Amino acid sequence: MIQTASFHNRLVENLRRTCAGRYRDVEVIETHISSVLLSGDFAYKIKKPLNLGFLDFSTLERRLFCCREEVRLNGRLEPDIYLDVVPITGTLDDPEIGGGGVPIEYAVRMRRFSHDGLLANQVGSLTPALIDRIALRLAKFHGEVEVSSPGQGHGSPENLFRPMQQNIEQIRSLAREGTVPSLLQRIESWTFERHRELQGLEQRRIGEGYIRECHGDLHLGNMALDGGRLIIFDGIEFNPELRWIDTMSELAFLLMDLDEKGRPELARRLLDAYLQATGDYEGLRLLRFYQVYRAMVRAKVAAIRLHQEDLEPRERDPLHREFLAYLDQADGYTRPGSQTLLITHGLSGSGKSRGTGELLMQMPLVRIRSDVERKRLAGISQKGDSGSAPGEGIYTAEFSEKTYRRLLNLAREVMEAGYTLVVDAAFLKASQRKPFRKLAEDYGIPFLILDFQAPDEVLRERVRQRGREGTDASEADQVILERQIAGYEPLSAAESASALVVVPESPLTAANVVARCF
Repeated sequence: MIQTASFHNRLVENLRRTCAGRYRDVEVIETHISSVLLSGDFAYKIKKPLNLGFLDFSTLERRLFCCREEVRLNGRLEPDIYLDVVPITGTLDDPEIGGGGVPIEYAVRMRRFSHDGLLANQVGSLTPALIDRIALRLAKFHGEVEVSSPGQGHGSPENLFRPMQQNIEQIRSLAREGTVPSLLQRIESWTFERHRELQGLEQRRIGEGYIRECHGDLHLGNMALDGGRLIIFDGIEFNPELRWIDTMSELAFLLMDLDEKGRPELARRLLDAYLQATGDYEGLRLLRFYQVYRAMVRAKVAAIRLHQEDLEPRERDPLHREFLAYLDQADGYTRPGSQTLLITHGLSGSGKSRGTGELLMQMPLVRIRSDVERKRLAGISQKGDSGSAPGEGIYTAEFSEKTYRRLLNLAREVMEAGYTLVVDAAFLKASQRKPFRKLAEDYGIPFLILDFQAPDEVLRERVRQRGREGTDASEADQVILERQIAGYEPLSAAESASALVVVPESPLTAANVVARCF
């Protein structure tokens, strides 16, 4: 049976009418590729008979296959949300979900949850704590899903670039008015140039295991809170190329979405928590490239929806504004800002991690934490306990030297990617600080030491409190603090000239940093 958009629309309307006779709370939600019927305790997702090039739902067999794939793939994250695939039987005028007879359509049956819980509807109330939960959930998911081998062809530079080209071509065919053509040309030129420059890195990351079978469509509209539970749903089933991707591309979508929704500070918080969990600082060189791509995906979706028959007139103007906003956002990512290299200096308990955490919520920067990287070198999780006594284990002089070498190598990665960086470490020795000043000089960018100071008794109380809470990556205790107090090297006069003093009564702010650097 060949189905058309008209057939699909009539089927969904007749199903809605039938379900309305049984349930009070029946609703239909339309997307550019599916209709979702909310009825009773369940949601039934019915795919539209479309062939958009990147997606083929044109036959009943294809839709059945994609329904099954949707349950399989999304079941990795939400097995009790994605239940099964059910047939729709009967006739067009009198359809039945899950009945006997020959199927005329199929639907993915899901457990229903409140549409009000979508994070896209709660942008103003999103909290740093929730963002941390999302980052850790995503990092765990990426660590568990299947990894592509080089021989599979997934993640090759050609395969990564193809959907980027398709986005631009489809938008160009759908939108020709105003400044759109010239804007598209600029984005296309930048994308092509970056693709050429990044091919070596893209190829290398296949062998490093960063190409995985991801969610593929990770944005706030596909996340929800249901009674405090975080739900991540609606991953891509219809095109393997769009889900077998670099994990940094996956992260880029959500970062882009937070930026677009006016919460860039939470985007930086998400990036910080994800990088601490994964250590993928190398991926930062790809991040803006993928953010442009993801903004163009959303622009394409808006453009496609603008040309569909079932679009309500009242939806057109907001959707057109959304389309243009995504194009502008993509263009913005092609113009990175200036860079600065910041390092901290201070004893345990002086507020370095808290201060830099607050700073990244105020200004665009990337943070590297020595406490986290020290443990990563030893194969220990952030919150894990190394069991090292002072001066032993991961706190020997040799291991500390190894840690600072790692911090310097990661700093080079971040500099190469074009981001402002803050390195959160004690930096109690001049020999530890000197290479970072040299790195800033090599890149011709401002260098600033954030000199955290506090009275010794304040430091002791903070370290005691941190030990009682047991929630931080740092293992510095009273013994380590006393050793630091006795043996650290204060900043020289030359270093103090490039320093910003941070004390408890004068917290660190972006305004102070910018004023000091420029």
